[in-house]
Amino acid sequence: MLAYKILEEQGIDVTAVFFKTYFFSQERAREVAKANNVKLRVEDISDEHLEIVKKPRFGFGKRRNPCIDCHMLMIKKAKEVMEAEGFDFIATGEVLGQRPMSQNITALRNIEKELGLEKKIVRPLSAKLLPITEAEEKGLIDREKLYGIRGRGRETQLDLVWKMGIKKYESPAGGCLLTDPAFSERLKDLAEHWPSYTSDDVVLVRNGRVFWQDDDLIIVGRDQDECERLRNIKKTNDIVIDLVDVPGPTTIIRGKDITKQSIDKAIELTIRYARKADDLKKVGVKTAQNGKEEIRQIVK
Repeated sequence: MLAYKILEEQGIDVTAVFFKTYFFSQERAREVAKANNVKLRVEDISDEHLEIVKKPRFGFGKRRNPCIDCHMLMIKKAKEVMEAEGFDFIATGEVLGQRPMSQNITALRNIEKELGLEKKIVRPLSAKLLPITEAEEKGLIDREKLYGIRGRGRETQLDLVWKMGIKKYESPAGGCLLTDPAFSERLKDLAEHWPSYTSDDVVLVRNGRVFWQDDDLIIVGRDQDECERLRNIKKTNDIVIDLVDVPGPTTIIRGKDITKQSIDKAIELTIRYARKADDLKKVGVKTAQNGKEEIRQIVK
């Protein structure tokens, strides 16, 4: 947002691009753009991004975040838009040294070189600390009106937010699910059990309590909304478990050849997390798969 406004103040016609993936969606970006009168376009890079999350060329950060590969993919896509639609240059909101893995001087230069974009990426927040760009040499941008921010602090940026009258903005940290410790662990387990996991599997492990029985995945909903989401995202071969006598969670089992042990464990977990089943000696359990349902009585 700051990069956009800095360039806009110089009379430059700017279009903001948000890159949608399975790990960060555009809803918040649309809200922020609307509040600040920003032209926003959304580019869906979900499938390509998922492949680099599975096997990043430059490795992971602290969690399951392949930041260098991710930045490179986004800038590659921005380059395609720039060349196809006649934009003059690419700008980013990167700050030198803010992210130790992806925003150090070596990483920034390597991305430019790899993509054939030397001197073509403007970074308005740190431009005075970086080599001059082609856009500055051509007089498209006044370098003196750019900034020289460095490091992980955000005080200068937040001061600029106030001075520029930005009404709504994204939190300086976070936003990417791949940096979340709990989700990163889930994704790591998913990759270990199912190296060829799909986007459907990613969506599933974003919900509920996650358990494994050998290579079968068991997800137990935590509340009514989550249980409804699980019912909506289940696949044809998934087994869905619900209680019939008392309220309780919805549980999904997903696997290539779901075993009896996995079904038994899923039923046990479903009953365990159904508080109203605590005092019952028997519980009715419904299992459904491929349109077929079975109800059985489980003696506790």
